[in-house]
Amino acid sequence: MIKNSGLLVVTFATLAFCSLGRAQDQEPTIDSTIAVVRANMQADRTTLITAGMNFSDKDGAAFWPIYRQYQYERSRLDDRRSAVIKEYTQKYPNLTDAEAKAMTDEMFDCESRLAELKKKYYKKFNKVLPALTVTKFFQLDRRIDLMMDMQVEASLPPLTQAQYTPQGVTVAEPPQQ
Repeated sequence: MIKNSGLLVVTFATLAFCSLGRAQDQEPTIDSTIAVVRANMQADRTTLITAGMNFSDKDGAAFWPIYRQYQYERSRLDDRRSAVIKEYTQKYPNLTDAEAKAMTDEMFDCESRLAELKKKYYKKFNKVLPALTVTKFFQLDRRIDLMMDMQVEASLPPLTQAQYTPQGVTVAEPPQQ
């Protein structure tokens, strides 16, 4: 168990820092960052789950078909979420209140739908696997998601630099010294 945990930690660390090896003078676009992170994580997700879960043959045979369905449905939600992130980066730093509100509502909707999807698949997994195994999977799945989110978030412009301009008000440029 400790050996598997160590392997998992090393794998996570490798994935988290793999983007640091990029040339310093290249600024990736948000599209390329999201595409690379998603492709890498999807390719490695199965490996991470296999190593982290250490399924018996019987449990693996029950788990993987349901997991593939879960990932398919989840990828559609991830596509919506990615579209909002792309829109944010395109409109930043001149986001209007209406655009910010619409994007926030869309992200909340994606999060709600993801929670519902997880509940749906929690029930499906529990029909064929012990609850402890299912809980362990969802904990591992969440950790992979956190790593993925950290990589994407690190590439986004900081919201603190966004300009707020009330509708109908023109803001003068600050005096230069």
